[in-house]
Amino acid sequence: MTTRPFGPGNAAVSIIGQGTWYLDHGDRCMAVAALRAGLDRGMSHIDTAEMYGEAEPLVAEAIAGRRDEVFLISKVLPSNASRAGTKAACERSLRRLNTDRLDCYLLHWRGGVPLAETFAAFADLQREGKIAAWGVSNFDVADLDEALSVAGPGAIACNQVLYHLQERAIEHGVLPWCAHHGVALVAYSPFGHDDFPDADSAGGRVLGAIARAHDTTPRQVALAALTRHEHVFAIPKASSAAHAEANAAAMALELTAADHAAIDAAFPRGPRKRHLPML
Repeated sequence: MTTRPFGPGNAAVSIIGQGTWYLDHGDRCMAVAALRAGLDRGMSHIDTAEMYGEAEPLVAEAIAGRRDEVFLISKVLPSNASRAGTKAACERSLRRLNTDRLDCYLLHWRGGVPLAETFAAFADLQREGKIAAWGVSNFDVADLDEALSVAGPGAIACNQVLYHLQERAIEHGVLPWCAHHGVALVAYSPFGHDDFPDADSAGGRVLGAIARAHDTTPRQVALAALTRHEHVFAIPKASSAAHAEANAAAMALELTAADHAAIDAAFPRGPRKRHLPML
């Protein structure tokens, strides 16, 4: 399976997508080629944000002539998340992305603006045809409960959170909440933030052994492990076409129950944390 239903709207979205945070910091031509290579291999889910500098124009270049192939997500900063500010921010993102609509628009994290204002703006944008769906990012269970009480059931498409093998705190509460309410959970930084397990570490050796058994790579094993849950999607960044192709190959990787047990033992989820981890 390379796609699964995304949130209450049940849009068919690639399980593994393409993140763009810091993608504009490297070679632009290579970054555009990476996004296009990902699209060629079925990674139609592209995530960006107004905060990501020149990432939105870079995405626009990569998807030129291919907009209908893409499930496109961007995000509004909490400092812009008033009713009027959200709509203005969305218009700016649409211009930078050279498109007339987003498939999903997210509040990047909680700020001082009441959720009712931001969600009212999202509803306005939906009525205007500028966004198809909306969601949130970096929301813990209490935030999600409040969002549900404001928006009602069936409104929140996704919650995008930090999730990788060495940071599994969301499995205590956030992931079960999303599964119960039919909200997609999108894992950002699924390889960690420059701290993927070294090959000679205990966890790295486990990933390496599983990778050798499946003729694949440790990173592909990690992506397959994270996306085993039916509500989870992952958005790794790729700075080259080869890297994008490797990420896409993980969608076809089927790990065994023994593989998952070994990964769980090597990367225990640990205790529930007081605050939701985020970058």
